This record gives sequence, structure tokens and C-alpha cells, in this order.
Amino acid sequence: MTDLVLENLSVGTLRNVSLRVPGGEVVCVSGPSGSGKSRLLRAVADLEPHDGRVSLGDTGQLDVPAHQWRSRVVMVPADSQWWFDDVGGHFPDEAKAGLPSALGFTPEVMGWSVSRLSSGERQRLAIWRALALEPEALLLDEPTANLDNDSTEALETWLLDEIRRRQIAVLWVAHDPAQIHRVANAHYRIHGTTLERVDGSH
Repeated sequence: MTDLVLENLSVGTLRNVSLRVPGGEVVCVSGPSGSGKSRLLRAVADLEPHDGRVSLGDTGQLDVPAHQWRSRVVMVPADSQWWFDDVGGHFPDEAKAGLPSALGFTPEVMGWSVSRLSSGERQRLAIWRALALEPEALLLDEPTANLDNDSTEALETWLLDEIRRRQIAVLWVAHDPAQIHRVANAHYRIHGTTLERVDGSH
């Protein structure tokens, strides 16, 4: 089990953010639109200039090359990127064969064109693509924003099982209070330039 730790991290207007995400747990971050939630995730992924320290276990973000850090700390942005025309080109063979039924796809999806996918389908597959990298930490930027309620809750149940089984530390940007209550072990809200723990986090 490896913890993700932020110490006095400053990015954009956010200042001196410090928190710990234990392996196997979910820490949710919420806040108004434009408050810096996505930039915070990007800083943790070493995709955004920032001050302060980010570490995963005994390894600091600056101790390893950026590509190596991002293979261990994997971000799933709100608008996932796809580089090949076909879906299967983005997945190793083991991930293709092990596609979970909870995601709502049959194996035939690996032969589909990416252009055929809806935004919600892309997001579900982007999460599976991230998990195929076997990350130690996962950064999720509103991963269910394009899903209906049934699909959202099915994805949450499956994803929480994967997080606990694999002991992944997860920083999850969310806006729905009900979802935060369902998935979060702790909840922080951006207030101005600071990140504040919300009372009642469990």
C-alpha cells in the first residue's frame, strides 16, 4: 500500500495544499467552476508548473523522470485523449481480454472506431485504460460527468472494488454531494486560495 502525499503544493491561485491519500482510499475534491480543481490534478501528475512537494511512498515527484512518474500516478482528464482510430489500439492484449462487464461493453468494442464512441463511453474506457497501466495512484477529473444515474452507480461500485483490491490512492474531483458521500473516505473543498477539509468526511 502506497500513500500519495501533497505538501505545501501551490498551483494557479491555490496555495499551500497539504493532504495525504492513503492507498486503497478515495479523497474527493470539490469547488466552484474555475477554482483550480483540474489544475491541482495536473500538478500532481506533473503536467502543470507548481511549487511544493508531491510524493508517492518514498519517491518524490522530482526524483524520477516525468514519464516514469506518470506511469505510477495516472490522470484521467474530463476530456480523455485518443490517439489511434480504433479503440483496441489503445489497450494491451491483457486489458482487451479482461474488459469488465461492469463497464457495459462486449469485447467487440475493441474493434470499434473511436469516433463511434459517445462521451460517456470514452470516459468509461479511459478509466479502464488507466487501470491497465497498473497505477499506484489515480487522478480522476469528474469521471462520471457524462453518465446517467444507473451507469454512474454501476461504475462507482466496480471502481471502488478495484481501488480497494489494488490498493490505489485516488484523488477524485467531483461536484455531486451524493456521489462524494458514496465514494469518499475524505472530502476537501476549494475555498478561495485554500483547500479545506469538509466536516463529516469519513
